Amino acid sequence: MRPTPRNAFAASAFAVAALAAVSLPITPAAAATAPLAAACTPAQVVTNGGFESGTSPWIQSSTSVITNRAGQTAHGGTSFAWLNGVGSTHTDTLSQSVTIPSGCSSATLTFWLHIDTAETTSSTAYDKLTAKIGSTTLATYSNLNKAAGYVQKSFDVSSFAGQTVNVAFTGTEDSSLQTSFVIDDIALNTSGDTTPPADSTRTPAAPSYTVSLSSNTSGTVWTGHESATFTNASSTALSEVYLRLWDNYHGTCSSMPIAVSNVTGGTAGALSVACTALKIDLSTPLTQGQTATIGFDLGITVPSGADRFGHDGAFSFIGNALPVLAVKDAAGWHLDPYTNNGESFYSLAADFNVTLDHPTSLLVPATGTSADTPGSSGRTVTKATATKVRDFAWAAGPFTKISGTSSGGTPVNIYSVSGISSSDAQSMLSTAKTAVDAHASRFGAYPYGELDAVIDNNYWFGGMEYPGFVLDLVSTTALTHEIGHQWWYGIVGDDEYNSPWLDEAFTDYATDLALNKTGTNCWNSVSWSSTAEKITNSMAYWDAHSSRYSTVVYGYGKCALHDLRRVLGDTVMAKLLKDYATSHWYGVSTTAEFKAAAQAATSTDLTSFWTQHRIDG
Repeated sequence: MRPTPRNAFAASAFAVAALAAVSLPITPAAAATAPLAAACTPAQVVTNGGFESGTSPWIQSSTSVITNRAGQTAHGGTSFAWLNGVGSTHTDTLSQSVTIPSGCSSATLTFWLHIDTAETTSSTAYDKLTAKIGSTTLATYSNLNKAAGYVQKSFDVSSFAGQTVNVAFTGTEDSSLQTSFVIDDIALNTSGDTTPPADSTRTPAAPSYTVSLSSNTSGTVWTGHESATFTNASSTALSEVYLRLWDNYHGTCSSMPIAVSNVTGGTAGALSVACTALKIDLSTPLTQGQTATIGFDLGITVPSGADRFGHDGAFSFIGNALPVLAVKDAAGWHLDPYTNNGESFYSLAADFNVTLDHPTSLLVPATGTSADTPGSSGRTVTKATATKVRDFAWAAGPFTKISGTSSGGTPVNIYSVSGISSSDAQSMLSTAKTAVDAHASRFGAYPYGELDAVIDNNYWFGGMEYPGFVLDLVSTTALTHEIGHQWWYGIVGDDEYNSPWLDEAFTDYATDLALNKTGTNCWNSVSWSSTAEKITNSMAYWDAHSSRYSTVVYGYGKCALHDLRRVLGDTVMAKLLKDYATSHWYGVSTTAEFKAAAQAATSTDLTSFWTQHRIDG
């Protein structure tokens, strides 16, 4: 993703069907079942975080803090916590004691915050809200942070595992002009095994998804069925899997855009991580090399908004809507929260066979290679096939389409919403053809057949990458960047939540090279905000320091790679990246592996280089 300043966007939601699970047998292989490793059971430890069940067990400074009174609205449901808003010297508090289990390696506190104020200053924090866990202050907000709607805040609180601590909010106002701090949907999700599996193999491996969906007349509602076949590659038996229902972030747990029901091949368990993770207990644990299939009915409702999952009028953009399998490795299950600041999407290369039945009036660009056939009266069936991709995305709308082929032979399609001029569309087609060839020449041939780019200048996020499919503004730099992600995230995968620099910094560096930029004066005006700030920090850190994310991960990250090129020399750096991409083709990159590859390419000791550039791992 290439971020731009964020605008508020609306969201509608889909009422979730009840999860009706039907267990089907999975035929075991002759080998004996391996013993299960000790595992963390993901849990959400805040009680009544949406305030829909009265006030217990919250402790509030007055009976008016948890409320549903007029003047403010809830993020979800009808109730919320309203601190301050009095307009005179006043303090409100809200707290709950929680126990964070010691058996989990990851714990993330999230809440939704809306701030409005009568203060007119743009420089003085008169009224403040402090969020704490135990005695640790997580963040302080003020009248200077006012916003039109709710914003989700996220904090890594893993260091408090095994402790009982207070989650507390304190709001203070000065003598005049009200500021309201409105909090809702507080959650503290735990996940991750502290006792790792017997090996670090990533599993479930070799996923294959078969999907058949039919849309309504506008392309905003899709219903049908999905199945996922997978193999346990680990020597540790696999007794459950998790589906990531990423786009439930765009709704609430009581009203979810992604509806999964009638599960087969296992038993549907609890939803967790703000309803973006669904546990499915397999009928029989899979030993190493065994294969299983789960299936389920699927409903998708696209909310309003020019978002990576949203619709801009008649044009729908459907990214991260298909449930995909979470990854388990030596760290346990990766059940990180959704981030709207960047990406959380960590998945293994998979095959997708997707059938999309839709009105003929709608064009449906999609991941993979697509073929259209006539459907029932007035409808078209688009069949898209994609091999070794990490996700599948599509769009639907009355787009204007132009096509061409790059000099290297890649078919490129530009789909434009209304309001994009023909000259801008042609410019983006030229940019896409040049970019795909430039990246391919440096990192390896583009393997995904055609490349679709959907252009809309209303995207608040700037641009977003999916395999063979990107969303973008009319921007040469942004489109070159998103196409670069076909290699750095698409072909060479990474854990985008815990190591965002491995795709964003590498892609911005690739973008510079494609645009003939050498990183001269790259470090002008560099300023680290604290000793804790590092290029290799996770999204948990960047969600808590969102104003620094782009500067450090994109800016300082690509500058560090330019510096590495200057240390190694252009030829050695070029070979390093091409060889590294080849060795990780359809695999997963880690910071440690890249550092080792770079060190192997030179006789110069790079230890001080990594320290100076704050690249840990």
